[in-house]
Amino acid sequence: MIRHGVRRLVLCALVSVGCLGVGAASAPAVSPPHLSVRAAILIEQSTGRELYGVNPNQRLAIASATKLMTALLTLEHERRLGTVFTQNDYYPSSVDSQVGLVPGERMSVHDLLLALMLPSADDAAEDLAYNVGHGSVGRFVGMMDARARELGLTHTHYSTPSGLDSPSNYSSASDLVKLASYDLTHSRFFARIVALPSATLHSGDRVRYVLNRNDLVGRVPWISGVKTGHTAEAGYVLVASGHRDGMTLLSAVLGTSDQGSRDANTLALLDYGFANFRFLTPVRKGSVLAQTTVRYRPGVRADLIASRTFTQVFPRSTSVRTIVDAPRQLTGPLAAGSIVGTAVVRAGARVVARIPLVLKRSLPAVSGLTIAARAISRPLPLVLIAVVVLSVAGLSLVRHRRGFRVGGPAR
Repeated sequence: MIRHGVRRLVLCALVSVGCLGVGAASAPAVSPPHLSVRAAILIEQSTGRELYGVNPNQRLAIASATKLMTALLTLEHERRLGTVFTQNDYYPSSVDSQVGLVPGERMSVHDLLLALMLPSADDAAEDLAYNVGHGSVGRFVGMMDARARELGLTHTHYSTPSGLDSPSNYSSASDLVKLASYDLTHSRFFARIVALPSATLHSGDRVRYVLNRNDLVGRVPWISGVKTGHTAEAGYVLVASGHRDGMTLLSAVLGTSDQGSRDANTLALLDYGFANFRFLTPVRKGSVLAQTTVRYRPGVRADLIASRTFTQVFPRSTSVRTIVDAPRQLTGPLAAGSIVGTAVVRAGARVVARIPLVLKRSLPAVSGLTIAARAISRPLPLVLIAVVVLSVAGLSLVRHRRGFRVGGPAR
């Protein structure tokens, strides 16, 4: 059982131990953007928190954003990027995006993924699907659907590895950012290539120079990916990532009218997110949030540390503070890690987290002899000393009076 003093210590002071105030916004809130889209979403990547949405779960054609899953399955099933695949008998339409692969041409997985994600080559998608699917594009598409279910993409279904229009090839804005986030966090190679404005493909029958269809990459310094798409049914699609002020946001816009509208809607979403939200860690695991005295051990203080980290996205207009509720004094024995208090995180008037505080180091029991010695060596209070002095003086006076005889015989 935890032993502590009856009175508790509630600390609330800016910057010092106790209530750690993070402050309010430095600028007024920016109004939500007016988007010209069929669907859109904005999330903070690490927490997945949705910051804004327009029909985020609506099932729509997604065009080449389909290739986010094609790339994921390729990276999961063929980890050697130097492996060379042979192009199958695939003849893309002249209007399809392609890098001009011909049947029988050999290209490395590394270069096929660059062709897939930057110029959005349909022939590269077919090549990867055929070879990863062990000679069957249909088998690969089945793998895509199975992986979508595993990732919880409940509004997604595939019928093609490239994203050509098909009634059974669709997804939603919310599923697309979830998939893009998974791709970015599970493959450094993927995260690196989607942030390239251009690349050179050295394998294949000839050297090829390719450009990223996501023209925000390279043009806007803080944009770091992710994938474009365009078909007659899907309109213009863009899943984008941006990093600013220590925070990464992911957006998706579906069904925009042209490339300019696609880019403008994307930037409006991301600018809104960075202007209105901030990524904070009010409590970090292991940080000392309070110190208390220890009974019978003068001068000793016990460190109380946070048992876990708490991170969240907060509106910039909301003040965030951490209030520490802990005992004023502890009594051993207590093991290291014992819960002895709570850090309460408030966003405005709302409690958003309660973090247990634990002892950083164990507190041993104090022996009875030490307690007795402390009691004996402790100076007597002045009132008690006065009572003792007066009692001794009174006793002496009584004895003196008993020894005095009035009217005794003269000697």
